[in-house]
Amino acid sequence: MDLAHYFNTAEGVGVLATSDQQGWVDMALYVKPHVIEDNTVAFVMKERLSHKNLKTNLHAAYLFMEQAPGYKGVRLYLTLLREETNQALVDSLHKQQPMMYPDADDSSKYVVFFHVDRIRPLVGDFPPVEEKE
Repeated sequence: MDLAHYFNTAEGVGVLATSDQQGWVDMALYVKPHVIEDNTVAFVMKERLSHKNLKTNLHAAYLFMEQAPGYKGVRLYLTLLREETNQALVDSLHKQQPMMYPDADDSSKYVVFFHVDRIRPLVGDFPPVEEKE
C-alpha cells in the first residue's frame, strides 16, 4: 500500500492508541500521519498521555476512518523508532497540514517516528494474517 498517496488523498479522522507498562490503554484523536518513507510515519505530539505511554511501551496502533460512505480506512500497527524536539521540523510538518493543528502553541512538541509493522483495512483483512506466537 502506498501510504503517502493514501494519506495525501484521503479525508477522515484518526485515533492513536497507546498503552502504559501495565497495559492500560489510552486513545486520542490524531491528524493523519506524516509519511516519511515506505514503512516510517511520524506524528507531532505534545507531552500528554500518549507520549508518556510510549516511554514505557514502544507499541501503538493508529486507526484512520475515511470520511466516506461505509467503513473505509486503515489500521496501522506501529513501533516507536525515535523522537526529535527539532522546532524547525515541527514547523515544517505543521505547514503540511495547517488546518489540522488548531493549537498554535508549538512549545514542548515532539516529532515521534514509528516503523509501520503491519497495515490492515479498517474492516476485515487483506489476506489472512499469520498470528505471532
